[in-house]
Amino acid sequence: MEDLIRRLLAELGEDPSREGLQRTPHRVERALRFLTSGYTADIDAILNDALFTVDYSEMVIVKDIDFYSLCEHHLLPFFGKCHVAYIPRRHVIGLSKISRLVDVFARRLQIQERMTNQIARTILDKINPLGVAVVCEGTHLCMSMRGVEKQNSFAVTSAMLGAFRDNARTRMEFLELIRHKGEAASAPPSVAGLTCVNE
Repeated sequence: MEDLIRRLLAELGEDPSREGLQRTPHRVERALRFLTSGYTADIDAILNDALFTVDYSEMVIVKDIDFYSLCEHHLLPFFGKCHVAYIPRRHVIGLSKISRLVDVFARRLQIQERMTNQIARTILDKINPLGVAVVCEGTHLCMSMRGVEKQNSFAVTSAMLGAFRDNARTRMEFLELIRHKGEAASAPPSVAGLTCVNE
């Protein structure tokens, strides 16, 4: 990979041997290995020691999970917040594992729509909850640095499965609870029995 990066620098009109660029191929390789480490992550190993059987059937939310990914179309970053909710049937996941699961799918060449669905489908497959909801809000540098150059735009994607797809009241409760402060004049509805964690 380092040889490819040297060739890329030369194709861009740079001198890969100049002082500031001599170690750049090594640094870029290490950065790319980290930013795409989701390909080699073992989801079962991440989740298996953090699945717990509990008598709890209310909504669990982990909100404001930071994510950083690379757009597969331009290899430019996109980043933002991910909000994940599920309603347990028999099992819950350790809360920190949900953040790690987001990282697994973010650290790949991605599009935000696919990443959102992958997170939701994995939780559905691994713990069989009554429902899963995932909302991702992302800023895409391929839109703000190039192309249309819209610096203040961001994309919102969602995946609603099970009870969140079938029950409008459950879906709206989740969306109200992840609403950022100041977005609505009125307070969110009653949240008795809800677990909500800010990362």
